Amino acid sequence: MTPQDLVLTPTGLRFRGRRLPCSIGKGGLSARKREGDGATPRGTHRITGMLYRPDRMARPTDWAVPIRPGDLWSDDPTHEDYNLMVRVPYPHSHEALRRSDPLYDLVILTDWNWPYPVKGRGSAIFIHRWRRPGYPTEGCIALHPAHLVWVARHITYKTRLVVP
Repeated sequence: MTPQDLVLTPTGLRFRGRRLPCSIGKGGLSARKREGDGATPRGTHRITGMLYRPDRMARPTDWAVPIRPGDLWSDDPTHEDYNLMVRVPYPHSHEALRRSDPLYDLVILTDWNWPYPVKGRGSAIFIHRWRRPGYPTEGCIALHPAHLVWVARHITYKTRLVVP
């Protein structure tokens, strides 16, 4: 581990000398992540991208990609686009990235089960905004909105998410 890593600890997410309160999956931590189990997967995960809502916030970094109307994330393990960003129309199981609530206004993508997804191993693990302190996610890591923006502005190509 390095100071550039985001490290999950019992008291929050440690990054660059700060400890940020966070929420994890309602299924706890798991070394055997499965689609729909609500668990946050253990391991070391690379940061692979960043998405943001340009109608709600300024671009947090020069490499962040805007979330457009119609952007979705496939969570259908039976489809060839499983664990990939897709567009409407998409008749298979998916999550809308452009939501009416602010949950996905800023999303940091990890390499969990990507780029060659194993069907049923679980779709994307994001770092995103929390609903409220302590409220569990479906497996992602969630932060206070201000902390999320701070993290987004300070991660580099070497940053990893470490979930022991």
